[in-house]
Amino acid sequence: MGKQIRVQRRGRGGSVFEARSFRRIAPVRFPATTQSQSLRGTVREIMHEGGRGTPMAFIEFPDGSSCCLAAPEGIALNQGIVIGADASTRVGNVLPLGRMPEGTLVCNVELRPGDGGRLARASGTYCMVVSHTPQGTELRLPSGKSVYMNDQCRAMIGVIAGAGRTERPFLKAGTAWKLMRSRGRVWPTTKGQAMIAASHPHGGGRHKHSGKPTTVGRNTPPGRKVGMIAARQTGRSKRAVRT
Repeated sequence: MGKQIRVQRRGRGGSVFEARSFRRIAPVRFPATTQSQSLRGTVREIMHEGGRGTPMAFIEFPDGSSCCLAAPEGIALNQGIVIGADASTRVGNVLPLGRMPEGTLVCNVELRPGDGGRLARASGTYCMVVSHTPQGTELRLPSGKSVYMNDQCRAMIGVIAGAGRTERPFLKAGTAWKLMRSRGRVWPTTKGQAMIAASHPHGGGRHKHSGKPTTVGRNTPPGRKVGMIAARQTGRSKRAVRT
Protein backbone atom coordinates (compact mmCIF):
# COMPACT_ATOMS: atom_id res chain seq x y z
CA MET A 1 0.00 0.00 0.00
CA GLY A 2 2.90 2.34 0.49
CA LYS A 3 2.90 5.21 2.92
CA GLN A 4 1.38 8.64 3.14
CA ILE A 5 3.30 11.09 0.96
CA ARG A 6 4.42 14.47 2.27
CA VAL A 7 1.40 16.28 0.84
CA GLN A 8 -0.96 14.05 2.82
CA ARG A 9 0.97 14.31 6.06
CA ARG A 10 1.24 18.09 5.79
CA GLY A 11 -2.47 18.40 5.05
CA ARG A 12 -3.41 16.64 8.28
CA GLY A 13 -1.38 19.15 10.31
CA GLY A 14 0.74 18.35 13.33
CA SER A 15 3.76 19.67 15.15
CA VAL A 16 6.17 18.62 12.39
CA PHE A 17 4.77 21.13 9.90
CA GLU A 18 3.72 23.93 12.26
CA ALA A 19 5.65 27.17 12.56
CA ARG A 20 7.28 27.78 15.95
CA SER A 21 4.77 30.45 16.88
CA PHE A 22 5.47 30.26 20.61
CA ARG A 23 8.68 32.22 19.97
CA ARG A 24 6.75 35.13 18.49
CA ILE A 25 6.97 38.32 20.53
CA ALA A 26 4.08 40.49 19.38
CA PRO A 27 2.24 41.52 16.21
CA VAL A 28 3.87 44.32 14.20
CA ARG A 29 1.30 47.04 13.60
CA PHE A 30 0.58 50.70 14.30
CA PRO A 31 -1.64 51.52 17.28
CA ALA A 32 -5.14 52.72 16.46
CA THR A 33 -5.45 56.51 16.46
CA THR A 34 -7.93 59.12 15.25
CA GLN A 35 -7.16 61.79 12.66
CA SER A 36 -6.82 64.51 15.32
CA GLN A 37 -4.93 62.34 17.83
CA SER A 38 -1.15 62.05 18.03
CA LEU A 39 0.88 59.58 20.08
CA ARG A 40 4.39 60.31 21.27
CA GLY A 41 6.43 57.31 22.31
CA THR A 42 9.99 56.25 22.98
CA VAL A 43 12.02 53.40 21.53
CA ARG A 44 12.90 51.26 24.53
CA GLU A 45 14.40 48.17 22.90
CA ILE A 46 15.48 46.69 19.57
CA MET A 47 14.47 43.02 19.51
CA HIS A 48 14.76 39.99 17.24
CA GLU A 49 11.88 37.62 16.58
CA GLY A 50 12.40 34.09 15.34
CA GLY A 51 11.32 33.67 11.73
CA ARG A 52 11.30 37.43 11.07
CA GLY A 53 14.06 38.89 8.91
CA THR A 54 13.77 42.44 10.27
CA PRO A 55 14.54 43.80 13.75
CA MET A 56 11.62 44.98 15.86
CA ALA A 57 11.44 48.26 17.75
CA PHE A 58 9.58 48.15 21.07
CA ILE A 59 7.88 51.53 21.53
CA GLU A 60 6.43 52.61 24.86
CA PHE A 61 3.91 55.43 25.29
CA PRO A 62 3.36 57.66 28.35
CA ASP A 63 -0.05 56.12 29.14
CA GLY A 64 1.60 52.72 29.67
CA SER A 65 0.61 51.19 26.34
CA SER A 66 3.17 49.85 23.88
CA CYS A 67 3.54 48.41 20.40
CA CYS A 68 6.13 46.73 18.20
CA LEU A 69 7.07 48.03 14.76
CA ALA A 70 9.51 46.89 12.09
CA ALA A 71 12.59 49.02 12.75
CA PRO A 72 13.85 51.33 9.98
CA GLU A 73 17.49 52.10 9.34
CA GLY A 74 18.87 54.80 11.61
CA ILE A 75 16.50 54.33 14.52
CA ALA A 76 18.12 54.42 17.97
CA LEU A 77 17.31 53.57 21.56
CA ASN A 78 15.51 56.25 23.56
CA GLN A 79 14.55 58.01 20.35
CA GLY A 80 11.22 59.81 20.31
CA ILE A 81 8.56 58.54 17.91
CA VAL A 82 5.52 60.56 16.88
CA ILE A 83 2.44 58.85 15.37
CA GLY A 84 0.00 61.35 13.95
CA ALA A 85 -0.76 63.88 11.25
CA ASP A 86 1.38 66.59 12.90
CA ALA A 87 4.55 64.46 12.94
CA SER A 88 7.67 65.65 11.15
CA THR A 89 9.38 63.74 8.34
CA ARG A 90 11.99 62.28 10.66
CA VAL A 91 13.06 58.66 10.36
CA GLY A 92 10.79 56.55 12.54
CA ASN A 93 7.79 58.90 12.63
CA VAL A 94 4.41 57.73 11.36
CA LEU A 95 2.04 60.03 9.49
CA PRO A 96 -0.55 59.83 6.69
CA LEU A 97 0.63 59.61 3.11
CA GLY A 98 -1.23 62.79 2.22
CA ARG A 99 1.02 64.77 4.60
CA MET A 100 4.31 63.50 3.18
CA PRO A 101 6.32 65.46 0.61
CA GLU A 102 6.99 63.96 -2.79
CA GLY A 103 10.08 61.77 -2.98
CA THR A 104 9.84 60.56 0.63
CA LEU A 105 10.95 56.97 1.28
CA VAL A 106 8.49 55.16 3.53
CA CYS A 107 7.91 51.67 4.92
CA ASN A 108 5.25 49.85 6.96
CA VAL A 109 2.59 51.29 4.65
CA GLU A 110 -1.07 50.68 5.40
CA LEU A 111 -3.07 49.11 2.61
CA ARG A 112 -6.28 50.55 4.06
CA PRO A 113 -6.57 53.27 6.70
CA GLY A 114 -6.27 51.77 10.15
CA ASP A 115 -5.08 48.24 9.25
CA GLY A 116 -1.74 48.75 11.05
CA GLY A 117 0.66 48.45 8.10
CA ARG A 118 0.91 45.81 5.37
CA LEU A 119 3.33 46.92 2.63
CA ALA A 120 7.16 47.20 2.59
CA ARG A 121 7.91 45.32 5.79
CA ALA A 122 10.64 42.96 4.57
CA SER A 123 14.29 43.73 5.25
CA GLY A 124 15.72 46.48 3.04
CA THR A 125 12.42 47.34 1.34
CA TYR A 126 10.75 50.71 0.98
CA CYS A 127 8.16 52.62 -1.01
CA MET A 128 8.46 56.10 -2.48
CA VAL A 129 5.83 58.84 -2.51
CA VAL A 130 5.72 59.92 -6.17
CA SER A 131 2.97 62.54 -6.27
CA HIS A 132 -0.34 63.69 -4.79
CA THR A 133 -3.29 63.47 -7.18
CA PRO A 134 -7.10 63.70 -6.90
CA GLN A 135 -7.16 59.89 -7.07
CA GLY A 136 -4.92 59.68 -4.01
CA THR A 137 -1.22 59.47 -3.27
CA GLU A 138 0.79 57.79 -6.01
CA LEU A 139 3.11 55.29 -4.35
CA ARG A 140 5.90 53.30 -5.99
CA LEU A 141 6.08 49.81 -4.48
CA PRO A 142 9.28 47.76 -4.00
CA SER A 143 8.36 45.81 -7.14
CA GLY A 144 8.47 49.02 -9.20
CA LYS A 145 4.72 49.13 -9.72
CA SER A 146 2.91 52.41 -9.01
CA VAL A 147 -0.44 52.43 -7.20
CA TYR A 148 -2.78 55.09 -5.88
CA MET A 149 -3.34 54.91 -2.11
CA ASN A 150 -5.77 56.61 0.21
CA ASP A 151 -4.32 59.82 1.63
CA GLN A 152 -5.29 58.68 5.14
CA CYS A 153 -3.16 55.52 4.96
CA ARG A 154 -0.31 55.82 7.44
CA ALA A 155 3.33 54.94 6.80
CA MET A 156 6.64 55.15 8.62
CA ILE A 157 9.44 57.36 7.36
CA GLY A 158 12.58 55.45 6.35
CA VAL A 159 13.84 52.18 4.91
CA ILE A 160 13.40 48.87 6.73
CA ALA A 161 16.62 47.73 8.40
CA GLY A 162 18.42 44.51 7.51
CA ALA A 163 19.22 45.26 3.87
CA GLY A 164 21.49 42.63 2.33
CA ARG A 165 20.38 39.91 4.69
CA THR A 166 19.60 37.47 1.88
CA GLU A 167 23.02 38.03 0.28
CA ARG A 168 24.78 36.36 3.17
CA PRO A 169 25.31 32.61 2.57
CA PHE A 170 24.03 30.07 5.08
CA LEU A 171 27.37 28.16 5.03
CA LYS A 172 25.78 25.23 6.91
CA ALA A 173 22.70 23.17 6.21
CA GLY A 174 21.77 23.42 9.90
CA THR A 175 21.39 27.20 9.66
CA ALA A 176 19.04 26.90 6.70
CA TRP A 177 17.09 24.17 8.51
CA LYS A 178 16.51 26.41 11.53
CA LEU A 179 15.19 29.21 9.34
CA MET A 180 12.78 26.91 7.51
CA ARG A 181 11.73 25.35 10.80
CA SER A 182 10.88 28.73 12.31
CA ARG A 183 8.67 29.57 9.34
CA GLY A 184 6.93 26.21 9.09
CA ARG A 185 8.31 25.37 5.66
CA VAL A 186 9.09 21.92 4.26
CA TRP A 187 12.84 21.65 3.83
CA PRO A 188 14.77 19.91 2.38
CA THR A 189 12.58 18.75 -0.49
CA THR A 190 13.14 15.53 -2.37
CA LYS A 191 12.05 14.91 -5.94
CA GLY A 192 9.36 12.30 -6.27
CA GLN A 193 11.28 10.69 -9.15
CA ALA A 194 14.10 9.89 -6.72
CA MET A 195 11.79 7.89 -4.43
CA ILE A 196 10.56 4.35 -4.69
CA ALA A 197 7.14 3.60 -6.12
CA ALA A 198 5.68 3.00 -2.65
CA SER A 199 6.58 6.50 -1.45
CA HIS A 200 5.47 8.70 -4.35
CA PRO A 201 3.40 8.43 -7.54
CA HIS A 202 6.41 9.56 -9.59
CA GLY A 203 8.80 7.08 -8.00
CA GLY A 204 10.10 3.75 -9.19
CA GLY A 205 11.88 2.71 -12.35
CA ARG A 206 15.52 2.61 -13.38
CA HIS A 207 15.46 5.93 -15.17
CA LYS A 208 14.84 9.21 -13.36
CA HIS A 209 11.56 10.08 -15.00
CA SER A 210 8.01 9.67 -13.78
CA GLY A 211 6.89 7.34 -16.54
CA LYS A 212 3.43 8.92 -16.56
CA PRO A 213 1.94 12.40 -17.12
CA THR A 214 2.79 14.71 -14.24
CA THR A 215 -0.31 16.87 -14.75
CA VAL A 216 -3.22 15.97 -12.47
CA GLY A 217 -6.74 17.32 -12.14
CA ARG A 218 -8.02 19.70 -9.51
CA ASN A 219 -10.20 17.02 -7.87
CA THR A 220 -7.54 14.31 -7.79
CA PRO A 221 -7.34 12.36 -4.49
CA PRO A 222 -4.63 13.54 -2.06
CA GLY A 223 -2.39 10.52 -2.59
CA ARG A 224 -2.18 11.22 -6.31
CA LYS A 225 -2.39 15.03 -6.30
CA VAL A 226 1.26 15.85 -7.01
CA GLY A 227 3.07 17.51 -9.89
CA MET A 228 1.41 20.06 -12.16
CA ILE A 229 -1.97 20.51 -10.50
CA ALA A 230 -4.69 21.64 -12.93
CA ALA A 231 -2.07 23.10 -15.30
CA ARG A 232 -3.41 24.87 -18.35
CA GLN A 233 -0.14 24.42 -20.21
CA THR A 234 3.21 22.75 -19.56
CA GLY A 235 6.44 23.14 -21.45
CA ARG A 236 7.11 25.52 -24.27
CA SER A 237 4.32 26.85 -26.41
CA LYS A 238 3.88 25.11 -29.76
CA ARG A 239 2.48 28.20 -31.45
CA ALA A 240 4.90 29.55 -34.07
CA VAL A 241 5.84 33.17 -33.72
CA ARG A 242 5.48 34.91 -37.07
CA THR A 243 7.54 37.98 -37.81
